[in-house]
Amino acid sequence: AAAAQMTAALAPMEHGSVVSEVAERLLAYFTSGDIAAGTRLPAERQLAASLGVGRSAVREALAALEILGIVIVRPGSGTYLRDGVSELLPRTLSWGLMLGEPRTRELVELRSGLEVQAVQLAAARITDEALERMRTNLDAMEAGLDNLAVFVEADAAFHKEIASASGNQVLQELLQSIRSLLRIWVDRALTDEGHAAAALAEHRAIFKALESRDAALVTEAMVSHMGTASRRLLAGYDAVQ
Repeated sequence: AAAAQMTAALAPMEHGSVVSEVAERLLAYFTSGDIAAGTRLPAERQLAASLGVGRSAVREALAALEILGIVIVRPGSGTYLRDGVSELLPRTLSWGLMLGEPRTRELVELRSGLEVQAVQLAAARITDEALERMRTNLDAMEAGLDNLAVFVEADAAFHKEIASASGNQVLQELLQSIRSLLRIWVDRALTDEGHAAAALAEHRAIFKALESRDAALVTEAMVSHMGTASRRLLAGYDAVQ
């Protein structure tokens, strides 16, 4: 009954930034108070038909909402609303579901600046143990050059080590939130082994600079990496708009 009520409440949308529109429309419904926490959502097919969009757009929107912690996917059972309206509203207001143009571009700009700040702080604070973990991340990236899903995970772990080494918890949490919001596009940024090999070289340069604890070198290496990484990410984003 709840599923039928939900699909009836979601009218077809106009075309545009489809994935972000789907996510925002679903989120608006979740925070309307008409659906209870723990409710099982309609199947992708039903949601797609109600919204007048393709199933792939619904699938990606739900994936984004899962990353944000708004829904939970239970294999073999379905997708469920995780929290009630009282928990969702503060999260929605603070993060704003920044998935649509121009917010995606703004998030990419913000991430670049925060990554540079994190590596600058890490240059003075990083431990030998953290460097050893980053060396392991680089080895995993190299081993994953022909498996881009593995490569992306090792890439993310490398950057998390830098954020942790910065010693700034607020900065670390901001970067994690931004990475979560951009995750769909980050996954698409590396589309072939050539991109991955170039990214690996950029990460090796950052690592070498961190080993030297030279603030100027780490800044130069991260600025260079963020420039190319941002272009790759936005190319993946633009390809589906």
